[in-house]
Amino acid sequence: MALSPHDVTQLAAVDTVRAARVLNEVRNATLSGQRAPVAPRPVIEQSWGRMLRSGVDPDHDFRSGLLTREEVQRRRESSALRHVLPVLREGLLSVADVAHHIMVVADEDGRVLWREGSSPVLRKADGLGFELGADWREDVVGTNGVGTPAVVRRPVQVFASEHFVRTHATWTCAGAPITDPRDGRLIGVVDVSGPLETMHPATLAWVDTVAKLAEARLRELHLTSLEGLRAVVSPVLSRLAGRALVVDRDGWCAAVSGMPYTNRVALPKSLAAGRRWLPPLGLCAVEPLAGGWLLRPADEPVPRGDTRIVLDLSQPRRWSVAVTGAAGTWSHELSPRHAELLYLLALHRGGLSAAGLAEEMFGDAARTVTVRAEMSRVRRYLGGLLEHRPYRFCEDAGVELLLPEDPLDLLPHSTAPGVADGRTG
Repeated sequence: MALSPHDVTQLAAVDTVRAARVLNEVRNATLSGQRAPVAPRPVIEQSWGRMLRSGVDPDHDFRSGLLTREEVQRRRESSALRHVLPVLREGLLSVADVAHHIMVVADEDGRVLWREGSSPVLRKADGLGFELGADWREDVVGTNGVGTPAVVRRPVQVFASEHFVRTHATWTCAGAPITDPRDGRLIGVVDVSGPLETMHPATLAWVDTVAKLAEARLRELHLTSLEGLRAVVSPVLSRLAGRALVVDRDGWCAAVSGMPYTNRVALPKSLAAGRRWLPPLGLCAVEPLAGGWLLRPADEPVPRGDTRIVLDLSQPRRWSVAVTGAAGTWSHELSPRHAELLYLLALHRGGLSAAGLAEEMFGDAARTVTVRAEMSRVRRYLGGLLEHRPYRFCEDAGVELLLPEDPLDLLPHSTAPGVADGRTG
């Protein structure tokens, strides 16, 4: 009886040797263009496709230079991951050591910054180049439990010959991305890895749960910092007349006066004191504060004039929207979901209804509540540049769409039907 990818996963839990043999046959057949006995899991097949297009050699283990100890330490001290190490250690290390696993924490560039767990397994990892300071991006070492979750932005388990590079086939990995709750930006990946015989199908859910606990801890820390900023600026706001709000360095609102509360204001990356145009507030007087900014919206409107919007999806995991108009230029880094939404609106300049956008996003026109919630978040930074009923970019703005050279590299995390159509041209 033919096996399915799901059957192979179940088989690996009771007979790792047979499952590894089946996956080796799948890998060899797929990479040689022949019919495989079992179809690879979609997340693995898509990763292998990216590797073939980028020229990663499946039969040779390539290792880029290790970071120096000084550079590893510098990255540790500057990474938000340092704040959640206690959560990761508490959730993973005790079980990992007993189960002959190691915990690996890498930054957003795929560089290994922390590595702890079973001493014998750590020594085996050295032989694979899984060392401190190593570069485990997918396009460097192939499909793996650090680089692949960073690309697809979701948890991924890679077992045996699901690794693209042959020398990694004696290994099993389960990794989950960790994102910054303030802006959705990827800050790193936590991975649990070990020799082939340590594979367990529940490992991925375990790692994903701990990664979510780490993100929850980051949210707690952010709320604490906002509360501290609010306590400091309350006396300042009480003395001001007119509209004003105080935000942290990332634009999250700590306090307002004379105007409705808003969760967040989109700030340009290089905000400076003075008169600045900020969506959706318009022209503002910007004053620096310890840990944030005081924003005082002006009363006079700013003419929109000729506005140019550039939606840049050309770089992997670095999606952004930049706006140039009469009041200057600003840009905003996009989350995976917002990159999908704006891409679809850039394709459909005539606009899409909530149902139409839900169909393009999820293949389900009934999911309008989700679409409306996400578009409400997008409008917080694009403001009047987006219209609704139907959802569309405003007519007097020019929209430029920058795409990857290879259509198959378009938003590789996305399963949206409208994005999939764009990949096939």
